[in-house]
Amino acid sequence: MIYVIASIEVKEGAREEFLKIFKANVPAVKAESGCIMYQPTVDFDSGMDAQKHIPGNVVMIIEGWACIECLKKHLASPHMLKYQEDVKELVKGTTLNIVEPA
Repeated sequence: MIYVIASIEVKEGAREEFLKIFKANVPAVKAESGCIMYQPTVDFDSGMDAQKHIPGNVVMIIEGWACIECLKKHLASPHMLKYQEDVKELVKGTTLNIVEPA
């Protein structure tokens, strides 16, 4: 199993529109072979000292995949290519961390 932590920085004021488009694509992703979890998340103010900064324009996607091949197929799937086209004007940048259990 592998995990993906995707950090998506959206343009100022675009988070809600981005999330609407993203969430519409979630059922298609969850139906993919090898998808174990696929969840958008956003920071909230926990009041904990360790939480230094709460970005209002970042969406973190937490994903679980059975294998790297499943992830590669996911990234090339028609619904993901459409999603990428649909959000391209809303996104400033994306980083991926692809990790495995230690």
